This record gives sequence, C-alpha cells and structure tokens, in this order.
Amino acid sequence: MDHKKKKILVVDDSALMRRIIYDIISTDDRFCVQDVAANGVEALKLLQENRYDAMILDIVMPRLDGLGVLREMKRLGIRTNVIVFSTETSEGADTTIRALELGAIDFVHKPDSIMGAKTEQFISRFLSILECAAFQGQKTGSGKKKAGIVKAVHGVRKKGGQAVVAIASSTGGPKALQEVIPLLPQNLDAPVLVVQHMPAGFTASLAQRLDEMSKLHVQEAQDGMEIRKGNVYIAKGGRHMEIRKCGGKHILSLQDGPTREGVRPCANFMYETLGQSDFDSVVCVVLTGMGADGTQGIRNLAKQKQVFVIAQEQSTCAVYGMPRSVVAAQLADRIEPLDNIASAITTNVGVQ
Repeated sequence: MDHKKKKILVVDDSALMRRIIYDIISTDDRFCVQDVAANGVEALKLLQENRYDAMILDIVMPRLDGLGVLREMKRLGIRTNVIVFSTETSEGADTTIRALELGAIDFVHKPDSIMGAKTEQFISRFLSILECAAFQGQKTGSGKKKAGIVKAVHGVRKKGGQAVVAIASSTGGPKALQEVIPLLPQNLDAPVLVVQHMPAGFTASLAQRLDEMSKLHVQEAQDGMEIRKGNVYIAKGGRHMEIRKCGGKHILSLQDGPTREGVRPCANFMYETLGQSDFDSVVCVVLTGMGADGTQGIRNLAKQKQVFVIAQEQSTCAVYGMPRSVVAAQLADRIEPLDNIASAITTNVGVQ
C-alpha cells in the first residue's frame, strides 16, 4: 500500500455499496480504501485501532447506525473527518442535519443504483468532497484563536439607516451556523440572510433545526416573502436568492438560473442583488466552505453600499476556502473565531 495515499474507511451495510464506493475511490490515485465495515460496531473497532484520513459513513445500519457512530466518536475523542450518505426523503434530510451537528464534515446523496453511482455528476461531487475531507487534516480542540481588526474601521451602521446581515457558508456550514444564529439576540436591529450551499430538500430541515435553537425566527426562504427584522432567511436549496425592492419593502425572489461558482444558491448572487436594495449597510459574514463564493459578490457590493466584512478565522473552519479568499482579496474588516462571530455581528448592527 502506498503510504502517501490518503487512507479511507468505508462503512455501509450493503456489500454492493461498499464495492461501488471502493471502485470509485480506487480511480483516484490520491486515495486508497484501507478498510471497510458493515456496521457501526465494526467501524468503531477499526477507528480505535487505526488512523484514517476520512470515513464514508452510511446512516441506516444494523447494530449501530451512523448517528450512533458519530456520538461514540465524540465521546471517545476520535477525530476523523466524516462524510455521511444521505437519502432524499424528508426524514433523510432531518437525519443528515443531525449528522452534521454531530461533526460530519459534509454529505452526499446515496445513489439508489449502480447506474446512479456511475454518473459523472455523482463521481465528481463524491471525489471533491472526499478531497476536502481527506486533505483537511484533523481538527484540534479549541485553543487560543487568532482574531482581530484587519482594517481600521469601526462598523458600518449609519445613524437612522437600515442594515442587513448576509452570511455565506458551505462545507462545515450547518454546524457553524448553529454556533452563530442561536447566539444572535431577538431584538437584533437587522434581518439576516443566509446562503448555505445545499441541494434542494435539505434547507427546510436546516432552517427548522436552527429555529428550534434560536431567539430569532429562522425559516427557509420562499418566493415573495418580505424581509423583516427578527427573522433569518435560509436560501432554498437549489435556488438562487435575490433581494428585490417592492413598494418600499424588500422581497425575496427565488431564481432557477444557471449555477454560479458551480453552486446554486450562490452567495455572490445574493450579495450583488443587495447592491440594488435600500439597505444602507450590509454586514457580510463569510464562514467555512470550499471554493471562493462570496468574494466577487462582496467586491461588487462594496462599490454600491457600505459593507463590513467578517471572515471566520482559519483554525475554527472545517474548510478555510471561502474565508481565505475574502481575506486574500483584502476585503475582510475583521477575522474572528467562530464563537466571536455572533457578537461581532451584534456589535455592528446593534439592537432595537
């Protein structure tokens, strides 16, 4: 076995699915499947005996299911980046959100057939997520985090003006959002818009879970919905979210247009439509995620509005792609560890 290759553990109760995933991983010479397991009990035994760079984890399994594995990993302090298989049912979406809460870095739809697993779309997404997980390295516990002012500014709020908070997140985002949204006060003096890269069918479950945890009302964005303070709007999976002016109000419009930055919803699209809004200032928050979504949109938005940009600090990110891009473009006003971001938002927009 090539020791330079990233070592992967595949856990699924279906022998056919284990073979399919083994074959896909074997097509990429950066990875090797070191071990396979048919249930969570076998997986935990292997995890305690060996080190893996990433694990592919089915959720529905006998003896010990995927959520049980994630809970035990947390209890035992086992740090391996996990990708879970999800199903497209509403129950599957709820379970996937729970898995992300418990520490899974991302998810992929479980193919329902051999042919489904052989599509270029599935293989490409699977390998890109595996790359992210396997090369990310293992997270360390919370320690002293670097943070602070990047530019000599003191916020963006105009006296008497309207502010809006616009958050972009991707890989690792659902868990990060749970450490930001619930810490925002009920009387926050701005509405909150969120673009989390997710396919259709998952953002409703994410919004419902965040709503249960938060003082603000969190909901999945719907076409024609009015943007109001005291509310958080999660862009609907598979649709771009546009902000439009209508009779003195701001209305959400969902768009089916082509993907941008390879994703839909796209944060760049949201940021740029805010440039045509009546909001005086925008607090842009860029959280963990692959790629560079958010950077170009914020750059364009800053030509039209006052912006204050908060980027998540590297050591607290699941993936330091999107925040890195914003920082490298010299757009960030503050770099903050995850547990400081809600406070930084509140400081900038104030309370009613």
